[in-house]
Amino acid sequence: MIHGLEQPQFEQQDLQQAPPPQQYPQQPPQNGNQYGKQPNTGDGEKMGFDQTFKIDRPEYNDIWAAVLFILTFAGFTAVSVLSIRGYATTNQGGGIYNGGSANSVSLNSNTIILFAFVLAVAFCFSFAYFWVIRAFTKQAIWITGILQIALGICTAVVYFARHWYSAAIVFVIFSVFYIICFISWIPRIPFSVLMLQTVIDVAKNYGHVFIVSLVGGLVATAYAAWFSVTFVSVYAKYYPGQPGCDAGGGSCSKAKVIGLLVFITFASYWISEVIKNVMHCTISGVYGSWYFCANKPGGFPKAATRGAFKRSMTYSFGSISFGSLIVAIIQLLRQACSIAQQNEAAQGNALGAIFFCILGCFISLLDWAVQFINEYAFSYIALYGKAYIPAAKTTWTMMKDRGIDALVNECLINPVLTMGAVFVAYACSFLAYLYVSFTKPAYNDGDAFTAVIMAFAFLVGLQIANIFLVPIKSGVATFFVAMAFDPQVLIQEFPDLWNRLVQVYPHVQIAVHA
Repeated sequence: MIHGLEQPQFEQQDLQQAPPPQQYPQQPPQNGNQYGKQPNTGDGEKMGFDQTFKIDRPEYNDIWAAVLFILTFAGFTAVSVLSIRGYATTNQGGGIYNGGSANSVSLNSNTIILFAFVLAVAFCFSFAYFWVIRAFTKQAIWITGILQIALGICTAVVYFARHWYSAAIVFVIFSVFYIICFISWIPRIPFSVLMLQTVIDVAKNYGHVFIVSLVGGLVATAYAAWFSVTFVSVYAKYYPGQPGCDAGGGSCSKAKVIGLLVFITFASYWISEVIKNVMHCTISGVYGSWYFCANKPGGFPKAATRGAFKRSMTYSFGSISFGSLIVAIIQLLRQACSIAQQNEAAQGNALGAIFFCILGCFISLLDWAVQFINEYAFSYIALYGKAYIPAAKTTWTMMKDRGIDALVNECLINPVLTMGAVFVAYACSFLAYLYVSFTKPAYNDGDAFTAVIMAFAFLVGLQIANIFLVPIKSGVATFFVAMAFDPQVLIQEFPDLWNRLVQVYPHVQIAVHA
């Protein structure tokens, strides 16, 4: 029952029919426990994050996933060192237009320069988009939708002009789909704007959320640069006929190139996901501290950002690695579909391109579903340090029971941010296409590597943009999870925010029942 608000008769009836809240394995902080009676530690200091959100034993969960991740990272490092060493022993050329003079067989320094441009564009676009959202909240939602549609149409026009009809048709279909989606989203924009403004206000006043975002973005960009050089070096070292084959580190064959590229791509997805989710759990700890503690007698926990990061890198690292592994496997399959689709399009096989496009859409839906669950499960893990599977099950059941899933479905922030990340990825992929078209490197005779280069440029742009936008996504996810835990905190301790939510989305009174 929601107190202190007059509601229409149909809302009262719906609330009376709502099922009583169940008891869950982990209860959130409540008045009367350490936040009410013991706001400070024994020596008079404020409690830290670990004391505020205590972990039940066992403290370390999903250790096997953490060990597997460390081994995968070590394997990626070994492949990178051997490949770059072999690449460095050959004369690959050093410019944009003469990069293929010494090597007409496979990727070379021309491609490294390309990826440097892609990294710069991805970093600048992502950083700019992040700050545009912070400064112009409502306008950013409109601008994102319009830019996404405009870029898709412009890309289709360019492909039509260059007689690449199958790719052009695919982009036309995507553009029409986004137009339909965006028109259907317009009535839900006010609710999303309020959620976004709330999250950003918290970020500005508590913790070091923007610093975490900047540091995470820099780490992601540095890793993407490392991956890009490794990607090119694998071709230079192991592709048959390359001078690098004479260097130490194994024989050369196309099968080895394919196998190593699959491995480093999988490792890249996994490592990028772990970076993103460590940021997510760190920031979730800050937002959870705000929701449960900001208006309590004990106040905001001491060093909440540092405490949440420490938990993410220790007790919860195995769970983060487990959830990230599932996403990495799905994304690898989606990447394979993307490359196959672009290869079919380059060969003029429209039916093949459409088939792989449809298959890629199904895999993308699976990717969305897993990431949707992960987003909220990791917020739960950040606060209570649970194992991945129990956290995912508990969070999903609790959200359904409390009706938070209705609010999640009405909120446009994640779709809009996803559209923004895809916009950055499209820009990077299109830059790669223009680059190889104008520089005409010798290795790309007959567009042999165009599809691969475009696909990996898309990957780099998408991953960097997603990492930059983690603070906003994390704040929204944690807010929803906190409302699922204890909606009365929002109603009683944040009455102004609650009243504003009721004004822009009256059905919140039905969805959030305690």
